[in-house]
Amino acid sequence: MSDLIKIDVNENQEPIVNGRELYKALDISTRYNDWFPRMCEYGFKENEDYCVVYQDKKGNVLKNEYAQEMNKNQMSANGISINHAMKLDMAKEIAMLQRTDKGKEVRQYFIQVEKDFNSPEKIMARALKIAENKISVLQLENAQSKQIIGELKPKADYTDMILKNRGLVTMTAIAKDYGMTASKLNKKLNKLGVQYKQSRQWFLYKKYQDKGYTHSETVNYKHKDGRDDIAMNTKWTQKGRLFLYNLLKENGLVPVIER
Repeated sequence: MSDLIKIDVNENQEPIVNGRELYKALDISTRYNDWFPRMCEYGFKENEDYCVVYQDKKGNVLKNEYAQEMNKNQMSANGISINHAMKLDMAKEIAMLQRTDKGKEVRQYFIQVEKDFNSPEKIMARALKIAENKISVLQLENAQSKQIIGELKPKADYTDMILKNRGLVTMTAIAKDYGMTASKLNKKLNKLGVQYKQSRQWFLYKKYQDKGYTHSETVNYKHKDGRDDIAMNTKWTQKGRLFLYNLLKENGLVPVIER
């Protein structure tokens, strides 16, 4: 019973339960989209006891704003389904409401999960994890800030113009000119000392940050458990593109069109 239902944690380090996994474990015969609203009639409240999560066919979490623009037929056609991330107390009570042997088994499982979760060892482990995450976030924010400041410093009076610049290109587009993937070209630039990777994001080394080679902005996204987060979206200016062309040419790599 130790792996009956996977338990995740939310941004507040509280245990949360996947609604559809709970539904499956309880062996419910009615449709999930009919069953869950009935459970909510017992007084559970959205954004207090649970939150709505939209997922694609592969289980990837989508932005709520994107999915909410679709009607039910469009969601079905695109393979998008509604799921829920619920707090452990809600999941425990729902299991009890089933009044079945399976419901009793699941509830006992949640009780044990709660005991383990509140053990001194687990509390200490979570505290250390929170501290590590805060350090990582601060380091990432520092790296992001340095790059953005370096990019905007030469043209601080032209912020609006930079944001509207249509000449920006993605690393994917540049890599395509060389017959490469963005991942491969990013690694190549890392070896050449142009950029480094931190928390799955690429940043220019200090000596290149104020050259006007890139323009970056932060974008919002969601984790699979519904947590909001931000990431850096970096594009290259035409000046940066020319810099990469000359650098790569010096190192024996030219665009496909010149081969």
